[in-house]
Amino acid sequence: MSNQLMKHLPSYYRTSQVMLNITNVEDIEITNFKTSLDNTLNQFFIDTADYTLERWEKGLGISINNNKSCEFRRSVIKSKLRGQGTITVSLIKNVAQSYNNGEIDVVEHNEEYYFTVKFIARDGVPENLTDLKNAIEEIKPAHLEVVYEFKYLNWDKLNFKNITWNELDQLNLTWDIFETGTW
Repeated sequence: MSNQLMKHLPSYYRTSQVMLNITNVEDIEITNFKTSLDNTLNQFFIDTADYTLERWEKGLGISINNNKSCEFRRSVIKSKLRGQGTITVSLIKNVAQSYNNGEIDVVEHNEEYYFTVKFIARDGVPENLTDLKNAIEEIKPAHLEVVYEFKYLNWDKLNFKNITWNELDQLNLTWDIFETGTW
């Protein structure tokens, strides 16, 4: 560890073992203080908070579940904060994107009293769909229904003309390879 304090002292102290020991200890304490200060500052921002997530959840009326990951709990907190105010398509979209971390589209069907949440950027169902549904259910008007639409990889999207599953099997190409885009 480099001793930052010794650089600020007169040169005749650089040969003193006593001063070297004192400044080494002070250097360690200052580093620890700075780390503690940074950690405290991080708790004021949802994206970096960790040990104060419970305080955020209590303040927003979210049930506390310490078994969930910090990232998941942060997404619930963000969703709750974003979901306050007048309900609009952009608000619903904003709340949904805090859970999915991908592009989402919200389409209104006012005449039929429902709206659709379309997952555009990623294939499949998001991991925390149940929590997303709960968040949207909490903020949406009671008279509207919500429909969720997911994007999946299917045979037609692969655009293979005259190839069968058996031929793909002989080439050792599996469906997982296509879903991950590693082909």
